[in-house]
Amino acid sequence: MKEKWFYSKTVKEHFFNPKNALKTEKEAREYAKTADGVGQVGSPICGDVMKVWIKVKGGKIIDCRYQTFGCASAIASTSIMSEMVKGMKLEDAMKIKPQDIVKRLGGLPEQKIHCSVLGDQALRAAIKNYQNEKAK
Repeated sequence: MKEKWFYSKTVKEHFFNPKNALKTEKEAREYAKTADGVGQVGSPICGDVMKVWIKVKGGKIIDCRYQTFGCASAIASTSIMSEMVKGMKLEDAMKIKPQDIVKRLGGLPEQKIHCSVLGDQALRAAIKNYQNEKAK
């Protein structure tokens, strides 16, 4: 009997082959040296933690990398979000909502929706960090 996987093909792709992930602490330290903004959020409910770094040029996100500690939904959500924002204006990236991420993933189980909320929060924290640093 074949078991049904309750995640979409897109979620599976981004979980098993995460895009733009920094896989080691050394990679993260090196990338952080040239990043323009960083944001980190966590959920005490499920224990997921996401850290997002962005590079900005001309008011647009030219690169987005991350580290995620969490379940398949958390990893896939951050992975697809990192792809969504490349080339996006900062003000447009600030408008990304969890529903946008879930839709791009082809859906998530109801009990996993909270995982997608963290990705947009970490992104907004990174953008705000960039804006604060630039204002100094």
